[in-house]
Amino acid sequence: MLISFKSKSSPEVLMYQEHAERILRLLNKSPKRGVITAAEATQALSLLEQEVQYTKEHPTEDVEHDVHAHEQEEGETKEHAMLQRVSFHARAFPLLEMLRSASQENEYIIWGV
Repeated sequence: MLISFKSKSSPEVLMYQEHAERILRLLNKSPKRGVITAAEATQALSLLEQEVQYTKEHPTEDVEHDVHAHEQEEGETKEHAMLQRVSFHARAFPLLEMLRSASQENEYIIWGV
């Protein structure tokens, strides 16, 4: 299932729910429906940047999380899934950019509506 993040300050961002949930849990937001207000955008940006930095400093924890979220094809090994992984930073980048834009332009971000 996809989650569509929308803001007047930037283009729409689509994320798979299992990847968006990690970010939304960090921000104490519901994956079903929510809003990050302009006032919250700066703090949300800071929290997400800290998590990105943490995953860069602790890549093995990031790998384990991604392998569990990755849907393995029939017969696919854990090693192959690890080779196919996408880093948390790469997954979070579009939303980071949206948060930066929303913060600068005093806009909000919504999803699930």
